[in-house]
Amino acid sequence: MKETTYYGLPENVFFCKRCVISNQRPTSAVEFKHNIKTKKQTMAFDEEGVCDACRMAEKKDSIDWKNREEQLIKLLDKYRSKDGSYDCLVPGSGGKDSAYQAHVLKYKYGMNPLTYTWPPILYTDYGYENWKNWIEVGGFDNVTFKPNGHVMKKLTKLAIENIFHPFQTFFYGQKNLAPKIAAQMGIPLVFYGENEAEYGNPIADNNSSLRSKSIFSSKNMDNIYLSGLSIKELKESHDLTNQDLNLFMPPTLDVINNSKIEVHYLGYYLRWIPQEVYYYAVENTGFKARPFRTQGTYSKYNSIDDKIDDLHYYTTYIKFGIGRATYDASQEIRNKHITREEGIALVNKFDGEFPDKYFKEIMDYLEIDEEYFKNELTNRFRSPHLWSLDDVWKLNYNVMGTGLKD
Repeated sequence: MKETTYYGLPENVFFCKRCVISNQRPTSAVEFKHNIKTKKQTMAFDEEGVCDACRMAEKKDSIDWKNREEQLIKLLDKYRSKDGSYDCLVPGSGGKDSAYQAHVLKYKYGMNPLTYTWPPILYTDYGYENWKNWIEVGGFDNVTFKPNGHVMKKLTKLAIENIFHPFQTFFYGQKNLAPKIAAQMGIPLVFYGENEAEYGNPIADNNSSLRSKSIFSSKNMDNIYLSGLSIKELKESHDLTNQDLNLFMPPTLDVINNSKIEVHYLGYYLRWIPQEVYYYAVENTGFKARPFRTQGTYSKYNSIDDKIDDLHYYTTYIKFGIGRATYDASQEIRNKHITREEGIALVNKFDGEFPDKYFKEIMDYLEIDEEYFKNELTNRFRSPHLWSLDDVWKLNYNVMGTGLKD
């Protein structure tokens, strides 16, 4: 009997032979936008059972990184300002990645970056200190755009209730507003960090010079969904206006083409190793790791700015059977910092841990009943092919081979 699957996920669950990710991992377009229809809804695997992200990590060993850096220098030489005006925009909240990006561009390559921050929904204390250190210790000008708190709260609550995605509103704001700010200020380059191909997203979507014409632009706003609802529904049923929603919308193709903005991933040009990026940020911008282990995983320095981060990774565990430890361990396996056996042990110990540290504060802020979230909402978004109730909910399949149907 064919089991019901949600989110366009494949019915048969299997795991990468090299890392610990499963074929249930959605592409970034599906995970963050939910309304996007792609030829491939989930990460691709080859005939040997190896995922795209592991193959990309393998290819990194054969890339001519000196040549890639020369390409970067040529690009920067083309746009480097001679009068002290801003020549590139680096979006970020002051985490290790944005700290590294801005510092390298300014102090190694002689650029004059403007940093831009769409603040987390609920800053952690240490995340806020890292943001201040990024600007003050690193030495950068910064534009912080704080969206309407009422609108942000409403859209985040709707995103949780409709698509079980606490992080979608932050993602939209951080990604979509940056090119528009660059266009308004006449800044020709926007730099993000890691090339998304490293995490198994379609390589064709990661051409460093074409990003502005794919995810970050749109011809028709009616095709955009936010918080699981169409723009029309948000305006008609939730009393939101164009002014409220424009911040979250991508720039139109006309804006992008007329402004001649280029959007690039620095990780396309420079070999990106998260652990090395972390050490660099600590040494040069005063970045500090979390003072305790992040719930749901074993690490302390990845995605620690927003209290909602931890909850977001818990929702991916519910929807896709992939928790934060799976993401972290897969990345470290690809970078040869741990073995697959060690990764399996870490997933077994930490994946799916409920993030209770900030949970009550988040629910109070969003005005969501705690039990409603834990029970009704959580169970509503469990795909039947992934989960079964056996006194408690358990995964049917896991990387250890000890799932209820393994």
